[in-house]
Amino acid sequence: MPTITASTRTEDVVAARRSDLIELSHSIHAEPELAFNEHRSCAKTQALVAERGFAVCAAPGGLSTAFRADYGSGPLVIGICAEYDALPGIGHACGHNIIAASAVGTALALADVADDLGLTVALIGTPAEESGGGKALLIEAGVFDDVAAAVMLHPGPIDIAAARSLSLSEVTVTYTGRESHAAVAPYLGVNAADAVTVAQVAIGLLRQQMAPGQMAHGIVTDGGSATNVIPGRARLQYTMRAIDSASRRALEDKMRGCFEAGAVATGCRYDIVEAAPAYAELTPDSWLAEVFRAEMIRLGRTPVPAEVEAAMPLGSTDMGNVTQLLPGIHPVVGIDAGGALIHQPGFAAAAAGPSADRAVIEGAIMLARTVVALAETTAERDRVLDCKAVRP
Repeated sequence: MPTITASTRTEDVVAARRSDLIELSHSIHAEPELAFNEHRSCAKTQALVAERGFAVCAAPGGLSTAFRADYGSGPLVIGICAEYDALPGIGHACGHNIIAASAVGTALALADVADDLGLTVALIGTPAEESGGGKALLIEAGVFDDVAAAVMLHPGPIDIAAARSLSLSEVTVTYTGRESHAAVAPYLGVNAADAVTVAQVAIGLLRQQMAPGQMAHGIVTDGGSATNVIPGRARLQYTMRAIDSASRRALEDKMRGCFEAGAVATGCRYDIVEAAPAYAELTPDSWLAEVFRAEMIRLGRTPVPAEVEAAMPLGSTDMGNVTQLLPGIHPVVGIDAGGALIHQPGFAAAAAGPSADRAVIEGAIMLARTVVALAETTAERDRVLDCKAVRP
């Protein structure tokens, strides 16, 4: 008889729970919830592991839609990150239902071999990835303190083993002027909407001098309430991204000058508020990424060549903050979305389709087998444990 390995056992567990995992993905997809309000999705993501005997800690760090569920008592603590927040208006157009279900599948699979491999399996429910930085808040709360390595995946249009992302920060800028009748006495007003215009023109001119990888995009959330009233209040929201945190901070300094220009030109007061914790750049662990790449190929997938990955960072994620702290990966598993990209309605529709279901099952298998390889490779196991030992 062929030897039943730990990797084979994890794969068998995922196969046995296939219908449960797909049902979980579809259920989360059917009831999209926004950042910090994912109460139903958070409960659904916990249910299967609680039934398996995981010890669930609710609301770590005071975040009501976060959780940590642990199984095993081995010295190698592996964090499996589950996301489940949706986007305003377009639901699960980022496919976080797939992320949650595949994370649960990975956790269930690894629980079956945890004692044999000296693992503690920690399924970590991380809210508010789209806006709010749940993982950054959980890091601050100490939820990752004992975690030696962390894994998760993300759906996308193609397969990427060593996915990278940009550093990100968000600000809200409020201009305060003075209302006046736009026809009778416009000269008595101080136009906050004009301050917005000046700031956006300055940002448009700045784009020529932005460094490679830097970008800025924003919206006007308040530009006045009536055409015959000089707006006394206006508001912008802007996101700044860059290839790494140092470049992002340099961009932030230049953007602040643009925001100030609007106030100086119009005589408005202005206030800048950081909207959420900054997201660091995603830096995948090279060894884990290469194991995951081999798993992709084993299952008949075609990941982007390694030499191409570094030149194509995808968006931003608070998983970047995790990978700055400890070894981790955040691979992209491709689904067929008919040409749609993430954050488009077509991708939301595809996130509950047949290829999305395949991504849930294969994704869980690939993540679980990657963790098994880490646990069974002495040098790499020691490496991630040593990294944890020297963390501040």
